[in-house]
Amino acid sequence: MSSEFSTADQAAITSGGDFWHTAAVESAGIPAVTVTDGPHGVRMQASGGDLLAGVPATCFPPAVASASTWDPELLRRMGEALGDECRAQDVAVLLGPGINLKRSPLGGRNFEYFSEDPILTGVLATEWVRGLQSKGVGASLKHFAVNSQETDRMRVSADVDERTLREIYLRAFQRVVTQAQPWTVMCAYNKINGVYASENHWLLTEVLRDEWGFEGLVVSDWGAVVDRVKAIAAGLDLTMPGPDADGDAALCEAVEAGQLDPALLRASAQRVRDLVTKAGERPAGGYDAAAHHALAREIAGRSVVLLKNEGGVLPLARSGVSVAVLGEFARTPRYQGGGSSQITPTQLDDALTQITAATSAAVRFAQGYTVEEAGAAPAETDSQPDSSEAGSSGAGSSQPGEALLAEAVAVARECDVAVVFVGSVHETEGADRDSLDLPAAHLALIERVAAANPRTVVVLSNGAVLATKPWDESVPALVEGWLLGQAGGSAIADVLFGRVNPSGRLAETIPLKLADHPSYLDFPGEHGHVRYGEGLHIGYRGFDAREQPVAYPFGFGLSYTTFTYGTARAVATETGVEVRVPVTNSGGRAGREVVQAYVSLPGSRVRRAPRELKAFASVEIAAGETTEVVLGIDRGDLAYWDTRLGRWVVEGGDYLVSVGASSRDIRTEATVPVPADAARVPLTTESSVGEWFADPRGAQLLGEAFARAAAEASDGDAGPMSAMAADPAMLMMLGSLPLSRMATFPGSPLRADQLDKLVTEANA
Repeated sequence: MSSEFSTADQAAITSGGDFWHTAAVESAGIPAVTVTDGPHGVRMQASGGDLLAGVPATCFPPAVASASTWDPELLRRMGEALGDECRAQDVAVLLGPGINLKRSPLGGRNFEYFSEDPILTGVLATEWVRGLQSKGVGASLKHFAVNSQETDRMRVSADVDERTLREIYLRAFQRVVTQAQPWTVMCAYNKINGVYASENHWLLTEVLRDEWGFEGLVVSDWGAVVDRVKAIAAGLDLTMPGPDADGDAALCEAVEAGQLDPALLRASAQRVRDLVTKAGERPAGGYDAAAHHALAREIAGRSVVLLKNEGGVLPLARSGVSVAVLGEFARTPRYQGGGSSQITPTQLDDALTQITAATSAAVRFAQGYTVEEAGAAPAETDSQPDSSEAGSSGAGSSQPGEALLAEAVAVARECDVAVVFVGSVHETEGADRDSLDLPAAHLALIERVAAANPRTVVVLSNGAVLATKPWDESVPALVEGWLLGQAGGSAIADVLFGRVNPSGRLAETIPLKLADHPSYLDFPGEHGHVRYGEGLHIGYRGFDAREQPVAYPFGFGLSYTTFTYGTARAVATETGVEVRVPVTNSGGRAGREVVQAYVSLPGSRVRRAPRELKAFASVEIAAGETTEVVLGIDRGDLAYWDTRLGRWVVEGGDYLVSVGASSRDIRTEATVPVPADAARVPLTTESSVGEWFADPRGAQLLGEAFARAAAEASDGDAGPMSAMAADPAMLMMLGSLPLSRMATFPGSPLRADQLDKLVTEANA
């Protein structure tokens, strides 16, 4: 860094110039560059004071939908398109993707996040970043880390053990950083185990840079920095927004007083400068709005998950079958959540228009509920009215509401098929949900229409999972439509009429009820702390560990065709495990199958989930054809975090690879021996007798000591501890006794002055 770049300049450039720009330093010839919100569109703030009013841009499906494609290549194409739109608006860094895990289905920002699984999240996000950055636009991987709720999000401490932190909540970040090198990583608002993410040296420097080799810039979430000096010392480079004159002055004073190493401030300033230089190298560009809308439609169609289709109600015929389209969401679509990711779309498709255009038969519409009614949550009562009461005294039965329901029922009776559009109304940054239930007016509409027309299809619009039991038992077809972006209306019509064969799969479990969820007792915490009490057993891992029934399992999704699996074969390689399985499209339509490989290690020495996703592939297969699907499992993804050694360890043994169509639909299995990593835990005086005997060298040395004691016991000269050591049954009782304490017992076969020598010999 040149000498003319003063300490004051360095401080100034490490905070923003305004809300959406870095600070320019004219004396050093450093211009400002633009950063703006993503992650499913380019949310460039329009002129004026409204932060959420944006310049029109393609609103692609949010992550809650795009993750259900289980297709990394599709996410890469989305990233490329976002890169083109960023270049068209002179944006240097797009703030995304969001890869925090969906710890609870109540998370208000779940619609911006991919999954409850770190492998699925990491693989999809890696390709999103690669696509965006291939266009010369930087990604901002967020929110680092353990940002899984909106309640008290600016202050709450996520209290989580290190193994869970490493294997679950940091694993996706590690994958994206090491494989895609995002230009920036955005630190979260919250604390991790009592330390703010913005001030967490272990997180931002020791893990992110020293262990993972991150080469880019760490930027704060907007307003996440509490203390600029502590933040720079921890490894944060750019505080947003700005300017922050007081923070700049505090940095200069800390350097002058010797309270902050000037090299740290120089390094942060240089990283900002490097980012600006890199951004200046990208060419200007434009984009084809119609082509991007078509891509948004393709992704949305691939995101739809068919949950139920009894009797082949779907796909709908394109002629000769009259359709009742019911529910205001068909006409006024919900297509994204609220908050900083809210995009102003270039156009907006609604399902009613698209369904009408897709068929030559009659299409009739009834509103069913108002947008205002949709916002009303079900009443909290000890019992719900039965179906005979729902029309008059049930939820949503106000006079206007009853009139809308009666109209919808009348239309449903007069048509061959009824398609009911319902969903959630509350997914937004800044607030968590308080229920998984549909609004009362929506539940009433489903109940009344299903009673009037046995061929009822329910289409959901929601940013996080909704409870579907017991009402889904009354309808033959259920379509999970998520929040699908600006082309969602077209995509829904594509799926309903079979122009697109549904291939979406659930990236999160749908529980029977909220109380079943692994996070239920520890979300969202209290008094500034949230305890991650379920540990490793997030999402499907917890449901499977408890053998808990669910409404629809992780990875689940139906198709208009069927797939059969042959016998899986698995072999260990230098880089991991290769799995091969023949998959046949045994139905009459071309379609996609998402082949999923889950791994377990029976008899593992450490606690594990019954099965964990380790590889997957979305494969297009023509009707009647067979494809050999090859899945590669990285050896590193088989490792667990050994807290004793402070590193990743692959435990040796016969791993069970279960291949199937969901975490609960395993079609074929294979066992593969995997060699162990060299991982010996050093013995200490605090190691137990059992641990000493479990170690070959320790067992030899301790065995010799006990043998001497046993010999003495046979001569009648030994004390009671030596006699116990000579009895195998009694020796088992000593297994949990630390060696140091054993030496304190009268008559012990070990003396305290022997222990250090014993430890030295054992670890030599």
